[in-house]
Amino acid sequence: MKAKFIVVLTCLSALVLPAFGQEQGTLEKIKGSGVITLGIRESSVPFSYYDNQQNVIGYSADMCALVVAAIKKKLQLSTLTVKEVPTTSQNRLPLVQNGTVDLECGSTTNNLDREKQVSFSDTTFVIGTRLLVKKGSGIKDFSDLAGKTVVTTAGTTSEKILREMNVKNNMHMSLISAKDHGESFLTLQTGRAVAFMMDDALLYGQLANARDAADYEVVGKPQSFEAYALVMRKDDPAFKALVDQALVAAMKSGLATQLYTKWFTSTIPPKGINLNFPMTDAVRDHFANPNDTPYQ
Repeated sequence: MKAKFIVVLTCLSALVLPAFGQEQGTLEKIKGSGVITLGIRESSVPFSYYDNQQNVIGYSADMCALVVAAIKKKLQLSTLTVKEVPTTSQNRLPLVQNGTVDLECGSTTNNLDREKQVSFSDTTFVIGTRLLVKKGSGIKDFSDLAGKTVVTTAGTTSEKILREMNVKNNMHMSLISAKDHGESFLTLQTGRAVAFMMDDALLYGQLANARDAADYEVVGKPQSFEAYALVMRKDDPAFKALVDQALVAAMKSGLATQLYTKWFTSTIPPKGINLNFPMTDAVRDHFANPNDTPYQ
């Protein structure tokens, strides 16, 4: 019996140790494989999205490129292969947790609930949750949504806020949870919903690709302010320190401000539309005083 027990322990150790080691050493994992896997979004304009050639571009994509360069330098790698894995609002955190993705580079909010599951970099952006509506709809604020059909993207903080608001205020809204931001906007465009609730920057991003952008407007008092950040596995301080170091260097040097200008106040691919989204005081403050503190 004793010999069998030792064999069982050995087998269990073989199963447990690699997983533990992978979670504890992302840099070692990357150095050993020569590959870093980034989680990207397909339609989170202007943070992470496909251009007409199916290349991933955007503000968060550029931020992650700075991190990748820092990792390559730190590990003294002559080459570092970047693998991109498309993620959604529903699966992005599980894919980071299970090791499929090393660094998620999208439009993910850092909050206290999510900090129990994953780790976040210093804040890269700050948004307010608002509404996108058709001009002339009569909807100017969230109180106008009573009895109406509203769409948001599944797995987002906006979905949670809407559901809580619906119950708390007895608004009798019909809520549609779309798979991504593109589908949410299409739901609004086709008249299946009268409003699309999401982070204000993402709403402007959807308009940047829309032929009928002039027909829509962003309205409503923000229901929350949220801090965006890059996402990685928990309990890996060496990896987080390097990620934050790369981001802080960009913020302190002015490079982060240049990236903001590139994606939020200049024309962007694929249609050459300008979001005209000036830097807010909140973003400016985070660039001056980098930190990873969530808003809620």
